Amino acid sequence: MRIHFLGATRTTTGSMYLLEVNQQRILMECGLFQGRRDESMERNRSFPFDVTKLDAVVLSHAHIDHCGNLPNLCKQGYGGNIYCTFATRDLAAIMLEDSAEIQKDDAIFVSKQRAKRNLPPVEPLYGAIDAEKAVRQFVGLNYDRPMPVANGVTITFRDAGHILGAAQIVLDIQEGGRKFRYLFSGDIGRGDDDILRDPEPVENVDFLQIEATYGGRDHSPKIDAKAELKRLVSDTLAARGKVIIPAFSIGRTQQIVYAFHQLTLAGELPAVPMYVDSPLSVNATEVHRLHPECFNEGTYKFLREKANPFGMENLTYIREVAHSKKLNELKDAAIIISASGMAEAGRIRHHLKNNIGDPKNLVLFVGYCAEHTLGAQILSRRNPVNIFGEPHEVRARIASIDAFSGHADRNELQAYVNKLTGNIKKISVIHGEESQCLAFAERLRAIKPKAQVAVPDYKQIVDF
Repeated sequence: MRIHFLGATRTTTGSMYLLEVNQQRILMECGLFQGRRDESMERNRSFPFDVTKLDAVVLSHAHIDHCGNLPNLCKQGYGGNIYCTFATRDLAAIMLEDSAEIQKDDAIFVSKQRAKRNLPPVEPLYGAIDAEKAVRQFVGLNYDRPMPVANGVTITFRDAGHILGAAQIVLDIQEGGRKFRYLFSGDIGRGDDDILRDPEPVENVDFLQIEATYGGRDHSPKIDAKAELKRLVSDTLAARGKVIIPAFSIGRTQQIVYAFHQLTLAGELPAVPMYVDSPLSVNATEVHRLHPECFNEGTYKFLREKANPFGMENLTYIREVAHSKKLNELKDAAIIISASGMAEAGRIRHHLKNNIGDPKNLVLFVGYCAEHTLGAQILSRRNPVNIFGEPHEVRARIASIDAFSGHADRNELQAYVNKLTGNIKKISVIHGEESQCLAFAERLRAIKPKAQVAVPDYKQIVDF
């Protein structure tokens, strides 16, 4: 067996891994690469393998850096099954449709820029119809249900605790006269999540492929997250300011809404008007309501005995642009949660443009912001910042809470590895910036001295 590492190697974007075994080809993940525009366009349009010769595709979860290039894969000729959990299928359906709209808008913008240089226009990577066709190829599976996907290869999904429906991919393989178990961690959650169950330990692992998004650093203690949220928000609301929260549509938005719901019920925050202003976030929240089987015991009990975790009287979900624009007229205290979490796209940029110049307001980040994004610039205290190509003075308070992160930090990743059983022979560290991967690889060498630990390069091929 061999694996081609074709994405998210020494970086966090464009997850894609091609497994060759028993003269068959299985693709794990097919994410969009997001980086410098020209490089991104080239890598996303062209696959480094013949898509028509794939025997199966397996998907760990619905984030765009893991599933976002599936419509392009199918458009170019892949007609087989795409295996994932039921919740991942439902989330990917809305994520891919939204991604198609972004592809269209991006192509229009780039084509205008190229026209100024007398260059031909560019086409979107894929359209909404391509996204819908790809979703038809999804095959949903429950956790812990083994499924043969190719000759000698059976997959089982185990809960990863990262976002709704996120899974670790367990591959039980028979090759020639040997049998072994290959575990792809997917993205691993922190555990003790407000909504989701903890990552589930896997037994009898022979080979491990593990993410390292935060493999070289620690998060703030989770126990402090709600207290910090209450403190920051209370101060702003008391001054009749607005709280602007850039948040990822899947996972983080629902987590923050649930935290506000609990604080409001407990009387620790006033029931000020709160808005979730993102069509994708609204749709994702609807999907969460459809999958209580993914909830932990506390959230499930809250749902059954108290109320919808993601709904309260002072909360309004907004889809229409006209309703979104009316938020500009708000004069009193309010909370606005909008996508994207890195402030790179979506309606959050409008809210930042209209509110970042007022010292009464708070801009609160609750997730990771990649280098060079607008969110990273704001967090680094750059002043002014460019929004829609124009400079804006930053006078609002800026804060961040990393304890809401959906990714395990280095100690939580180590605890995850320690709970795995089996004689692990090789470990590949992926899905992290180079410094994070290298740091976690060193830690793994200390706790798993008998295993070969490597940090693969882009397009490297590893035999197992």
